[in-house]
Amino acid sequence: MSDLRTHAEEIASQFSDHLDLTVDEVEERLDNLVNEYRVPVDEARRSVTNSYLDEAGMERDDLGRGGTQEVKLGDIDADEQWVDITVKLVDLWEPRSDSISQVGLVGDESGTKKFVAFTTSDLPELEEGKSYKLSNVVTDEYQGNFSVKLNRTTTITELDEEVEVGDDSSEAEGALVDIQSGSGLIKRCPEEDCTRVLQNGRCSEHGNVEGEFDLRIKGVLDDGADVHEVIFGREMTEELTGVTLEEAKQRAMDALDTTVVAEDMRTDVLGRYYRVRGPTFGRYLLVDEFEQLSAPAAADASALLSDARSS
Repeated sequence: MSDLRTHAEEIASQFSDHLDLTVDEVEERLDNLVNEYRVPVDEARRSVTNSYLDEAGMERDDLGRGGTQEVKLGDIDADEQWVDITVKLVDLWEPRSDSISQVGLVGDESGTKKFVAFTTSDLPELEEGKSYKLSNVVTDEYQGNFSVKLNRTTTITELDEEVEVGDDSSEAEGALVDIQSGSGLIKRCPEEDCTRVLQNGRCSEHGNVEGEFDLRIKGVLDDGADVHEVIFGREMTEELTGVTLEEAKQRAMDALDTTVVAEDMRTDVLGRYYRVRGPTFGRYLLVDEFEQLSAPAAADASALLSDARSS
């Protein structure tokens, strides 16, 4: 069975109670997008699903499960799958939007994944450190990174026994020899199911939008033997640079230029030696803790930085 046929069967199953669809017609629409217009399969599936949602007058959270199965977080490798998971809430983060009620990390023995619950889903709040059976959650993928979204059909069952969380973190150290494009003061898409960084005020999925400010550093650590690409999110960036989001916005406003924030960060941290730790998403290590190493290591960092600039 082809991948498109499998996707078509799953989409038809999700709308079976709402629309009179055949697997063949769903597959034909997918095939037209993928093979005629060269749309990536995931984008084609999303487009076809959205068109059927509009046709049925439904919201995404109204979709049926299409048959869920219990999975481990580490086995999640596909977008828009309806699954059941048994997890412990490891960490809660501050939501960046009023549309998000909770965001953080959940974990099981296979590792951890980001989770998001939206305000419109009207779900009971999860508590950090507690374990839950979460039935009917939806997987999500962005740039090779998988997460789970709770929706209004999600069933939450608190467990008496504690779920053991496996450690899927990686550690790297080296001189911070480069801060990549897309660092500093950035804007993200404000849509509730999207965290994409805007390019010239445009989201690749939702078009021109009024973005929401955020901070991050996309950097490169080099220890002389290996190179590691790392991402410091807002909290870690504020801790690393000592500059808060509000201060960064003020600097950009004073200069009438958002790029000054990244330039200031380069001055503050480039060439220093760090040890970082966190989960790996795609080619990036997402930093959730770090330390600056001692002065002798910093001397090595200067040499590495010089080599990086001359290469």
